[in-house]
Amino acid sequence: MLALFCVIPLAGCGIGTGATVAANVVTLTTIHRTVPDAVVSLISGRNCSMVRLDEQKSYCVPKYVPPPPPPYCTQTLGDPECWADPAKLPDHAPQIAEGPYKLTTPAQIASAEGRWP
Repeated sequence: MLALFCVIPLAGCGIGTGATVAANVVTLTTIHRTVPDAVVSLISGRNCSMVRLDEQKSYCVPKYVPPPPPPYCTQTLGDPECWADPAKLPDHAPQIAEGPYKLTTPAQIASAEGRWP
C-alpha cells in the first residue's frame, strides 16, 4: 500500500523521469551532489556540486595550491621582527616559533593533492 502511494505522484511524470528525480534526491541528500555532479566529479577528479553554487562558491573545488611560506620571525628587545626572506637576515637569529611549514606525511600530501573521491 505504501509503495502505491509513492508511485501515484510519479504517474503523470512517467516512470523514467520519476526515477531520475528520485535518484537525484537520494544522491543530493547523501553525498551532497546530484547524479550529473557525481559524473562530472569522477571525470574531472575534482569535487563538483550544484550545492557549492547555491553557497555562492565555484562549481568545483579549486585545485590544491600550497600556501606561501610563513614569515621568519625573530625576537628583538621590543616587538618581534618578521622577515619574508630569511636569507636577508643580518645574522641568523633563531626563529621564535618553529614547526612544520609544509605537508610532511604521504597521507597529508595524498589528501591535499589527490583526486575526488
